[in-house]
Amino acid sequence: MSEKYKFRDLSGIYFVTPTITGWIDLFSKKQYAEIVLDSLKYCQIQKGLVIHAWVIMSNHLHLIISSNLIPLNDIMRDFKKFTSKEIVQQLIHGNDSRKEWILKHFIASASEIKRNKFYKVWQDGNHPVQLDTNNMLDTRLEYLHNNPVKQGWVAKPEDYVYSSAIDYSGGKGLLAIKKIE
Repeated sequence: MSEKYKFRDLSGIYFVTPTITGWIDLFSKKQYAEIVLDSLKYCQIQKGLVIHAWVIMSNHLHLIISSNLIPLNDIMRDFKKFTSKEIVQQLIHGNDSRKEWILKHFIASASEIKRNKFYKVWQDGNHPVQLDTNNMLDTRLEYLHNNPVKQGWVAKPEDYVYSSAIDYSGGKGLLAIKKIE
């Protein structure tokens, strides 16, 4: 991984982008998005993850996060490890019509590396960018919330259910957040 993209400041706020291998359109199915949401909630409660903003897209998610307990690199490692196992189990035991194709892809991705024996769901790294100026915070927050609008899924950011945009518009979203003011 590039030296440029690492969690360096333990007290910093970071923009991260975990991405599914092969950019597979996984999160367009509710059952996989719910795995991500449940895991993020767990990380908030048990690991001290602070979520300032988030959006789940079809094949990746964007988060603006910090931590008040465990280092972010450890939280993200555990998050990806747990969600990988849960997603694979959902694919194996669920009724997704694409499951054979997706599982074959995850197996092929895993065969390319030595540390993973069976399935590789997430791409390596999270591309963390420390947001250490107000301009960087504002730019990434706007980018994150406008992603579903740019995709043509909704007309307004706050209409997209898998996002914190509703919280920034005065409503209550699916995850507890600490708003950036």
